[in-house]
Amino acid sequence: MLRLVHSSPQPAVPQAAPWAEASDRELLMAIREGNERALDELIGRKTKALLQLCQRILGDAEEARDVVQVTFFKVWENRRKFDERWAPNTWIYRIASNLAIDHLRSRRSRERGQEPVRQHLIKVADTRASRDLSRLQQAEVATIFRELSNGLSEKQRMVFLLREVEGLSSPEVAEILSCRESTVRNHLFNARKYLRQELLRRYPEYAGSFSLEEAR
Repeated sequence: MLRLVHSSPQPAVPQAAPWAEASDRELLMAIREGNERALDELIGRKTKALLQLCQRILGDAEEARDVVQVTFFKVWENRRKFDERWAPNTWIYRIASNLAIDHLRSRRSRERGQEPVRQHLIKVADTRASRDLSRLQQAEVATIFRELSNGLSEKQRMVFLLREVEGLSSPEVAEILSCRESTVRNHLFNARKYLRQELLRRYPEYAGSFSLEEAR
């Protein structure tokens, strides 16, 4: 095999990806015009966060991956509908959340899978109770939350995940779920209250330092 040799080899200069420095909004505006490279960059940026969101909704990693793939397909398919005045994350999360909810409804007869539960229980506990909960085995915590969350409505569950776990603001959650901010606050209040009440009722040994008046 021949080997090419240059008399004065020049070190390779790494080239930055053309879209690496672009904002999410700039990527979506380029995607709107049919730029597939911009879509590739968006996929690289958003896949991890969307996988986490969809897995929390669905409780299944494989199903979450399927939903995320469809999410990016929908982003491309609906690219011309994106308005530059919209928040990019809100638009993308809305697509992913709606797809995940539809998928969840399609398998409602099946038992819901595992979820990242420890942080959810911590959200409804005060500091002292959190120390007790942190000593639980992960499988036990998952079982507890799965039992408790079965009593939440679909909207309460979604609001709780988006607001408490994903850390989105009430306006963002309202836009994703196509409802008013007051509705988001009501669903969140009722979800917290229900989870706290059920924890007190079913597992009082882990909730000795709770008070229902603190739920808000």
